[in-house]
Amino acid sequence: MGADNQQERLIKLGWIIGFVDGEGCFSIGFIRQQDRMNRKGYKTGFQVSHEFVVTQGEKSVESLYELQNFFKVGQVIINRRYDNHKEHMYRYVVRSRKDLLEVIIPFFKKNRMHTSKRMDFEKFTKCVELIEKGNHLSHDGLITIAKITETMNHQKSRKDLIRILRDHTPNIPDMG
Repeated sequence: MGADNQQERLIKLGWIIGFVDGEGCFSIGFIRQQDRMNRKGYKTGFQVSHEFVVTQGEKSVESLYELQNFFKVGQVIINRRYDNHKEHMYRYVVRSRKDLLEVIIPFFKKNRMHTSKRMDFEKFTKCVELIEKGNHLSHDGLITIAKITETMNHQKSRKDLIRILRDHTPNIPDMG
């Protein structure tokens, strides 16, 4: 690889890291699924989701397609807005656990972010790894994941979620 190509690659990596550091989000979500408790993956009464997202307005949507082209995973989704906002919002989203574990997480482990988002990424990584091991299928594992997420993304309190998990999930045998 020539010096010019190497220089371009380093500039591109710096842009991606900085862009995600400023505009990206690593999140873990919990969706109550009481009516599906007899189905595999929902025995706790909750579905656990994971996603990496970068959001931009319509004027900057091309930057999201650049991310998608770079990572070769995920999709760009429109969030149409009909309120008083001047433009639609777009989201580059990666939800596939395989893509997160094989592409997104290794990239950001190798190319570290520089803000507090790095800590959110590390906690996100821990949660995705716990989910991959099946820990989200047990009551205690679900609470462990919820406790980690409680400290992510500007310390949004998940105390109510943890209380709900403790009070309303069945005591199922540990899947491990």
